[in-house]
Amino acid sequence: MYNDLAGVLTEDENGYYFQYEKSYLENPEAESISLTLPLTGQPYHSKVLFPFFDGLIPEGWLLDIAQKNWKLDPRDRMSILLKTCNDCIGAVSVQPHEDNEQ
Repeated sequence: MYNDLAGVLTEDENGYYFQYEKSYLENPEAESISLTLPLTGQPYHSKVLFPFFDGLIPEGWLLDIAQKNWKLDPRDRMSILLKTCNDCIGAVSVQPHEDNEQ
């Protein structure tokens, strides 16, 4: 959100999870990324991609071009989100997170 890491979106066999970063929540000027995802320390869970994130994915001919160029499965919303929403219009962008702590 505005170039600050607001939270982490993950996917597993049970669905999607979104959790705000603790450091983001501690910022007195922090804003929720969406009215449907208010600021909280608790993780959000959904069996389908959260509507806010799904709404960031392009539609129509632009989505068709992205799917053809990157050979994306039209049912894999997370992959489409990661490939097409790195630099979205608006305050939120979605970028892959490299977890180097092992």
